[in-house]
Amino acid sequence: MKASGNQTKIHYKGTKTDEDFIVFVDSEEDLKKWKGDKSIPLAQVVGLFKVFITHKHGAQGTYDEASVGQLENEFGTKVDDEVIKVILEKGEAQHGSTQEKFGSKNDSMGTLNAH
Repeated sequence: MKASGNQTKIHYKGTKTDEDFIVFVDSEEDLKKWKGDKSIPLAQVVGLFKVFITHKHGAQGTYDEASVGQLENEFGTKVDDEVIKVILEKGEAQHGSTQEKFGSKNDSMGTLNAH
């Protein structure tokens, strides 16, 4: 998964649980290619094999990793690959600019620390 820059998330509104599920993809172009050719490995589309929920806050809000129970209740399986495929197929792409997602953001405060 790219650490910063433009990022595409796929939002899927659950039909059984009314929960909102999110998967992050590296590029919408790769997603479109995968939808047209399922022989393309998911690893070329999804950088992080995790499914997130937003606690019924749509595509916004705090992202928490979906539990096994939540996945089984909505998708009938706990297998990440199968769940991610459903979300990629039936979800809506949403774009956004993100700040750095991983790593430290404030090790020493640098020149901002004016004492």
